[in-house]
Amino acid sequence: MLKRLSAIFQAKANKAIDHIEDPREMLDLSYEKQVAMLRDVKRGIVEVTAARKRLELQAHELRESLPKFDAQALHAIQAGREDLARLALERKAQSQAEIDGFDAQVERLKAEQDKLVQAEARLAAKVNAFRTRKEVMKAEYTAAKATVRIGEAVTGLSEEMTDVGLAIQRAEDRTAQLKSKGAAIHDLIESGVLEDHLGGGSQLDRELEALGRSASVESDLERLRAQAAMTTASQEVKA
Repeated sequence: MLKRLSAIFQAKANKAIDHIEDPREMLDLSYEKQVAMLRDVKRGIVEVTAARKRLELQAHELRESLPKFDAQALHAIQAGREDLARLALERKAQSQAEIDGFDAQVERLKAEQDKLVQAEARLAAKVNAFRTRKEVMKAEYTAAKATVRIGEAVTGLSEEMTDVGLAIQRAEDRTAQLKSKGAAIHDLIESGVLEDHLGGGSQLDRELEALGRSASVESDLERLRAQAAMTTASQEVKA
């Protein structure tokens, strides 16, 4: 019994380990991680693009303000205020410097955006290729597993078929035990060791009853023989 329990426990443990190590689940997990990486790259592209758009907007607003500074400087000179004209032109130069800085940052962000777009395209291609390969490998694994299970079922090596074989063996052993016990009880009843309470008395009583019935039969048979002899004699006398 302990050996059988140990075998069952070992089989269950191996089955649990096989389930944990299912390569199909590992393939799905790897694919999910790659998809998550692809989402991160796309999110990065969106953020870089949004930052570039903000800088372009700020540069555009400053660029539109440049003529205003020229107009202010011209008006100040006409009014004889070169100091104010110089201040307006300094603001224009400062704005132009900011525009140049924005343009440089826009170019850098655009270059970064292009790199991310290319990386996203390469990663997307790899993810799609991996997804296709993953599904093929999962199908191959499922087919191989089914083939093994069918083979085990046919040859009786599977856990289920082993349980079926053990159940059949136990049923046969139990049936043989019951047959042996029934035959022994029958022999004991016939020998008179056990009494058949439902059959009306012991074996000795049944044998005495059988002898009584036999004697009654013999008596009736003798009576009929005598009656037949008398009938025959009467017929001869009449003849």
